[in-house]
Amino acid sequence: MTLSQLFNYISENPWPVALYFLLLPIVTWIIGLVSTGSREVKFWSYVYAVLVYAICIPGVFAVTLNMYLFLFERQSIWQANIILQFLPVISMVLSLMLVKSKIPFSLIPGFGKISGFLTLITALIGVMWFFDRIRLVAFTYVPFSVILIGFVLTLLAIRFAWSKLF
Repeated sequence: MTLSQLFNYISENPWPVALYFLLLPIVTWIIGLVSTGSREVKFWSYVYAVLVYAICIPGVFAVTLNMYLFLFERQSIWQANIILQFLPVISMVLSLMLVKSKIPFSLIPGFGKISGFLTLITALIGVMWFFDRIRLVAFTYVPFSVILIGFVLTLLAIRFAWSKLF
């Protein structure tokens, strides 16, 4: 099954996916009500970690897909699939706001990895978009390994600058 076939199948049967993305913020809110006043911070941090990963994995994928489709494929916003492109992002933002109101992200195991991964993807797509826009064609004798090392160093510089910014 290809991504196109999966997206077509979800477009034909949108309710399971829509229900998933609509229920996650509601479940997060209910867990926030239940966990209020509890002294079991470690237990609730793992419960919130499961919720964060359940919403951030498809949310990050949707953000990446949107950046790719709008920057490289030049898809019109009028052609965007609401269930696959916008609902996961909205659900992710809403769920993360609800989680943040109850527990700091520093207590959620592995949350820094998700934000770092999203930063890396954004930087990578930004660099690729930059090279796509300048239409640089170079015939050179520079080995591919040197180009690859330069690309990795650029990503590390972006990551370092991002960590200093926030």
